Order: sequence, then C-alpha cells, then structure tokens
Amino acid sequence: MPTLVWAGKEHATKEANSVPYRLLERDESLCYGDVAAGNIIVQGDNLAALKSLMPYYRSRVRCIYIDPPYNTHSAFEHYDDSVEHSTWLSLMYPRLELLREMLSEDGSIWISIDDREYANLKCIGDEIFGLDCFVSNISWQRTYSTRNDSKGIVNEVEHILVYGKKPDWQPNKLPRTAEMDKKYKNPDNDYGLWRSDNPYAPGAATHQGMVYAIQHPFTGAMLYPTNGRCWTFAQDDVLKIMNEWCPYELKDLHDEAKRASICGVSNHEVRQGVQGIVLSQSLAESKAKAEQVLKRGPWPRFYFSKNGQGGIARKTYLDKVGDKPPTNNWPFSEVGHTDEAKKEILALFNNKSPFATPKPERLIQRVIFLATNPGDLVLDSFLGSGTTAAVAQKMNRHYVGIEIGEHAVTHVVPRLRKVIDGEEGGISKAENWQGGGGFSFYRLGEEVFTADGQIRKGVKFQTLAAHLWMKATGTPYGSGNTNNPGIVRETMSDYGQNSPLLGIHEGTAYYLLYNGILGDRRPDGGNVLTKKVLAVLPPHDGPRIIYGESSRLHEETLKAMGIVFRQIPKEIPAN
Repeated sequence: MPTLVWAGKEHATKEANSVPYRLLERDESLCYGDVAAGNIIVQGDNLAALKSLMPYYRSRVRCIYIDPPYNTHSAFEHYDDSVEHSTWLSLMYPRLELLREMLSEDGSIWISIDDREYANLKCIGDEIFGLDCFVSNISWQRTYSTRNDSKGIVNEVEHILVYGKKPDWQPNKLPRTAEMDKKYKNPDNDYGLWRSDNPYAPGAATHQGMVYAIQHPFTGAMLYPTNGRCWTFAQDDVLKIMNEWCPYELKDLHDEAKRASICGVSNHEVRQGVQGIVLSQSLAESKAKAEQVLKRGPWPRFYFSKNGQGGIARKTYLDKVGDKPPTNNWPFSEVGHTDEAKKEILALFNNKSPFATPKPERLIQRVIFLATNPGDLVLDSFLGSGTTAAVAQKMNRHYVGIEIGEHAVTHVVPRLRKVIDGEEGGISKAENWQGGGGFSFYRLGEEVFTADGQIRKGVKFQTLAAHLWMKATGTPYGSGNTNNPGIVRETMSDYGQNSPLLGIHEGTAYYLLYNGILGDRRPDGGNVLTKKVLAVLPPHDGPRIIYGESSRLHEETLKAMGIVFRQIPKEIPAN
C-alpha cells in the first residue's frame, strides 16, 4: 500500500508514544446536572487529553466523530486553520493514532474534511486504520443554493471519511420513510402490502440449475430469465408457487441450446437434465383456473402483470424488506446544511454566531444513529461549539468531548446546560427530547510523572492506578474488577475504589500499594510489602503482581507464593 511522506512525518509517527500523561482536574463549578451519567468535557490540547483519558477509555468508544480544522487558509476565530500541509498532517497523525486506540472492536470513526486535505487525510487514514478498514467516503451536500456570481466549479459537498476499527464494520440501517413505502400496494387482497419486483437474479453461469422455462398459464408461452440471469428461487420453491395458479409439473423440454445461450456457455457445457415447469393440464383448463385466482386473489408470489396478459414478476412484501441501508450520498434535505447549522447556533447564543463552520445537528444525528445504539459512548476531540455532545445527549448516548479553547467554558458548557434543561432546537423534537442527564468538566493539569520519572507529589491513588492498570494489561481501568466499572466519574473522583486490588486480568491479580491505600497515612506506611501487609491484601487464588515502593520479603518467598513484586516508580512506564 502506498504511503504518504512529508517533512516531519518521522516525528509525527512517534509523538503519540512520547506524550506524557497529565492529571485531569475536575472543576465542580462547571459540572452540571446528573454527573453520575458519566459524560465529560475536557478543556485542553486534545493530544494530551486523549493520552490522559487512555487509561479510562481505551477500546471503549463506539463512535468517534471529529471535525478538525480543514487547513483552508481562512481566518477562524477559534482555530488556526492556515497551516501548511506538512504541519497539518503532523498535527493529525498522532491524534488519529490515539483515537484508533480509543475505539472498541465494533467501533468506527467519522472524519469531516473538504477537498483541500481529503486526499492527504485518506492516505494517512489508510495507513493508521488499514485500507481494509475503510468503509466509505460520504458526500454531504453542505449547501442548498449556489450564488450566481460564484467562480469556477462550486463545491457543494464536503466529505466524511469513515473507518471501522475492524474490517467489515457494518452500520445500522436507516428507518423507512412514508415516501419509501408509497410504492407498496395490495391490489389482490394479500396479507400485507407489496410491490412488483424483478423475478431474476444475476449469476446464470454459476446457477444453471435455476435457469429453465416456466409456462405462462394464460398464454401458454415458455418464459425464460433474461440473458446472464436466473430465477430468484430454487426450482422446487418456484414449482410450489406456480401450483397456486393451476396444476404444474416438471418436464424435460430438450432446451439445452436456449439455456446455454442464457448462461453464456456452449451447448455441451450447459447443465444437463434441468427440466422446465410446465402446465399439467390443457391450456384452456389451466387458464380457467388461473383466471379464478386472478379474480379472487391473493395472487401467488410469482404473478403476471397486465391483468394476467403481461410478463412474470415477483412480489416483494413490505414486512420482509427491513430498513434502508445507508448510502454515501447525504443530501441536505435529509441531514441539514450549513445555513441550518448557523441558525441553530444563533438561536443558542443570542443571535451571535461564535463559529464560522458549525455542523447541523441532523448531520451528527445521522452519524450517531448509524454508528451506535442507545447507551453507547461517543467521542469528539475537536468539539467546537459542542454539537456532538449535544446530539449525543439528546439521543441517549454517553459522550466525551475535548476542546482546547476558552469557548469550552463560554460556549460548550452553556449549550449543554440548555440541552440538559430541555432545549427545544435542533433535533429535540425528532428525538422527543425532554431534558435530563448531566456532565462533568475537567481541565488538563500537571504531568503525572516528573522529568526524572518520579511520581509527582499530589498524584492520587486512582490516577496512578488507572495508568498502571492500562500499562500492565492493555485494557482500560476497571475492566477486570466488578467493583470498579471503569468509567471516568468513578476513577477520576475521590469516591471510587478503596482497595489495593485493582482487578484481575487473564487470571492474574494486580495490586498497588500507594498513598496510604491501606489506611496508614504515614509517608511510606502501607506502601512497603511486608508479611503484615501481605496478610491484609484481598486474597486471590492465582498469580499476583504487586506494585509498591519496596519489598521486605525474599525473592524465593515471593516466588513460592506466586507473587511478582514491581517497584514504583521504577517499573511503571511514564509514557
């Protein structure tokens, strides 16, 4: 697979690993509503924030939507959107690497972009997520009108690149609309609505047993599939269907030449012994019985158009077709346009538009609907005015939003407060939104480790435990312990787990002796592994790994008890 090379790529590909973990400091004055809902907003650089959230959310996010700066050389109030291609790529590469780590195995990422950086983004997206994980390039019709004084070729669409965490990721289907169902009728008093469909399927050459004649019960003509195609059902099933019109039977018609022509093979290559479905009685008797069925109904699944005098067709029932698969063409009539988005923002912020390029709530609603189910986790690391979080709240999804600017406080927080209070704009009516929920607000604090690898003074047990657990197991904190569900509201606050047992992963129990977790508040009290400390640790019948400041037990004693001791901070990776 071709890869993209630019000035600074070597550094960009290593940056995600070198970003230090930072403390996440909760601001109670900006939290709102039911904070136990587990939704969070983080103010700070999204690269550092993603790295700091990794211990809690790695492999847990079902949907990521981001709308990064497009590098359009435009003057945006809240973003530097005028960087060169190489700088833009170096900004995006490590962030996409960390975002991929956040995705669950059945997760997907959706990235808005315009023509300027689309090709470059597609190249690094293929490199990071894998070409086999590429799902689609969606065209969003961002505008509903074109100015007459526009120059050149007017760009009416923007792109949304979609990747799955794993190959063959599948979206949800879209609900059917009344317009889609208008073509379904019930002219023959059948059990339900149906429409006329093609009775043929592709693949005549590989399905030669499904290429044969069906005799018309009204005209007596022998009907065959069109060239290159076969009947949609196996012959036994079609015979049963035709017997609903009048008596039919199988008969050898010696029609190898006709069937060979349809299959696109020579006469000696065509399958032998394939019989036709023909009338068992005379044409007059058969026609009389078929006319009775035509008059009273319901007609069989294979029926004849033009009041019995036309060709053969197939019924497709509405209750069998299911919902609509999404396409990569999203017109503004379905998902909104930029003018709609601006009006939504103006309504929220007293007729002042704080953002030049907001996305309409209906667009994000489509993304979240296709990519998630209620209760799933959505992440946006370029949160902007907070549209993704607002829509996720209204759709009963959990969310993590990251925004670097001061508008995280001046715009995102007020918007989400209005949503929680029952704000009626955007998709509120469509989602029957009545308000509710809540969020917690965090800022990036100091690094967890000092430059020389020591644990920074003031780091709490939960912060170090989350970092250690992810480094040791590769899973988010709380995934191995039923007493700790691992959501950020419990692991970053002071009311979560109060045990040195962090959890059990693949049969091994992990313990941390730090910060007086055993109740001894002396500087090193309880942080040293002794016989007394070992005796009060929660038991585990299997291998144990214990982190602490030091151990006073002999190596042979630990080995005999199935214990591995690791010294902190020496044996905890800082990055």
